[in-house]
Amino acid sequence: MGLFSVFRITLFSLTVAFSLIGLGLNAYFISLTEPYFYFIFSALGVATAVLTILTIPIMLVIDFIRRGAFTSMIVFELSWLFTLAILWVATAGEAVYTFNYYYPRGCVYANEPTINAYCMELQAVEAFAFLNFFIFLGYTCVLLVFSIIGSSRGNSVWTYSVKDATFFGQKSWPVQQQVPLNQYSGAPPTGYTGTPVSQPQQLGTYSTHSGTPAQSPHMQPQQYQPVYSGQPQGIPV
Repeated sequence: MGLFSVFRITLFSLTVAFSLIGLGLNAYFISLTEPYFYFIFSALGVATAVLTILTIPIMLVIDFIRRGAFTSMIVFELSWLFTLAILWVATAGEAVYTFNYYYPRGCVYANEPTINAYCMELQAVEAFAFLNFFIFLGYTCVLLVFSIIGSSRGNSVWTYSVKDATFFGQKSWPVQQQVPLNQYSGAPPTGYTGTPVSQPQQLGTYSTHSGTPAQSPHMQPQQYQPVYSGQPQGIPV
């Protein structure tokens, strides 16, 4: 397991822990205002926390027990984590708006501990929502940059999981074997180093024996009889 995979598991564990805290705080605000109304940040925070708590552990478990699942692909992980980041920043924005509306001067109600406690709990909702947003957004940006680097180096990383993808290694292309020149039809053979033997001429030459012509070199290719190239000898009577 690489260093980036360990970093990924650590960040996902933190987001699940922060989501549990955010779920408790938002559910508490809903319980306070449920008979009359509910705050938008509390309803959105509960829904976002539930999605995070359910999907993030499932993605990690499937990545460990099954190879090639679509939930482990980098393209799916980028899309889903960016969606969670948008939901968490929306929750944080609604919490900030509510805080500025009800507590414009901050948590300064020392004489009213209940109202002051609500103010600090609302600040906690903002803090954990922003923490999850920054974690998801930062991880998504880093993973996107790593994936672009790996893709530019010839590695197909988009359909692989983070633990199986190669981001910084250069893709090794298969080495092509060079065919020797003597295997081509147009190249002359290189194994023969001797000189060609010319065929002896038979016209106008006679053997030293009784007028019989020299034997053909095809019958005995390695034995040649001496011949004369001068005037032909007379035939004895």
